[in-house]
Amino acid sequence: MIECFARAIEDRTDDLVALTVDLIRFPTVNPPGEAYTPCAEYVARCLSRLGFQTKLIRGEGTPGDTDRYPRTNVVARLEGKGPGPTVHFNSHIDVVETGAGWTVDPFGGEIRDGKIFGRGTCDMKGGLAASIIAVEAFLAVRPDFHGAIEISGTVDEESGGFGGVAYLAKEGYFSRPRVDHVIIPEPLNKDRICLGHRGVWWAEIETKGRIAHGSMPFLGDSAIRHMGAVLDAFEHELFPALDRKQTEMPVVPEGARRSTMNINSIHGGQTEDFFPGLPSPTVPDSCRIVIDRRFLLEEHIDEVKGEVSSILERLKRERPRFDYGMRNLMEVLPTMTERDAPVVQAVAGGIREVFGHDPEYVISPGTYDQKHIARIGHLHDCIAYGPGILDLAHQPDEWVGIEDMVQSANVMAISLDALFGAAG
Repeated sequence: MIECFARAIEDRTDDLVALTVDLIRFPTVNPPGEAYTPCAEYVARCLSRLGFQTKLIRGEGTPGDTDRYPRTNVVARLEGKGPGPTVHFNSHIDVVETGAGWTVDPFGGEIRDGKIFGRGTCDMKGGLAASIIAVEAFLAVRPDFHGAIEISGTVDEESGGFGGVAYLAKEGYFSRPRVDHVIIPEPLNKDRICLGHRGVWWAEIETKGRIAHGSMPFLGDSAIRHMGAVLDAFEHELFPALDRKQTEMPVVPEGARRSTMNINSIHGGQTEDFFPGLPSPTVPDSCRIVIDRRFLLEEHIDEVKGEVSSILERLKRERPRFDYGMRNLMEVLPTMTERDAPVVQAVAGGIREVFGHDPEYVISPGTYDQKHIARIGHLHDCIAYGPGILDLAHQPDEWVGIEDMVQSANVMAISLDALFGAAG
């Protein structure tokens, strides 16, 4: 039977390549959310031809959703010949901005040296295409399976997933009894199983001052100087403390097995939008930073927040006229699916069959949509597995290997057979 899956997928290699190229040519850049609807409609047409019932579902009222940029998701479902489990493949269709440094058209889908180039090939339209071809091959070999298969193309994963998986999870699309097992074809390398991710806390910190004329700063109070004190305390106190924290989670790469914090942005004083290099001569009364704190399974969210707030409170006591505000933007707890979970065992078996060795079990350094499936849907039989090399995500000249997609599709088809077979 395994050989039958391999032949069925090999026979569809050209279709797999064409499907990936077509998906890349939709410039679904987020933000702002370009081309979501035509891309979702295309996926729906592809799956309708396989017999799936499809729905286009707009994440109404979610961040970024407008009539110009609707948050359009596609969810497709195919019922088998009798009752059984539901296996869901979830891929995000949005991609990050192209950035500079490309030597090929980011949305051209160029094929060269066994690779497909373009923004989103690796992260993660190659994974979406592989899952569709895997399901098509599975149906050709196992047309009488019992259970149901779902495939979704969702939006906004690159900006938190609130208009995509989070919205759908609130609507019951990622909960039992509708769904039992979820595979997210993120690019974590073709012989790895990603069990989950670190936690994340985003917050905005504002230091406050008093406006005055720039020639007489002693009459005001610079919020930027106050922020300088915050950054200095972070540099000499918080960052060294975070670097000492280690986890037993198998996070990749190695450097992410520590707690980390990134300062995503800093804004202070009057903007220079109208006269670059010539802001108004005033003492800034506000300065803001956004922090991106990634934390470990061994840490509690209250401890994570307390490390920052304790520094700010100490500065308020010790530094004259220091005042601040802090706004919570996002928090997601770490998650890690158990290795004996059914979906883990099924995909592990597929990897052993295709590659001849055990999978590597890893944890992602950043979050992905598993967070919403676990947190909102309360469904924990969920992993990330797909083609593509993690380090290529968001890079110029992003690519995915054609053979990698073929092999990953094989693993997915074998995994489907195991999950439905175990239920039977």
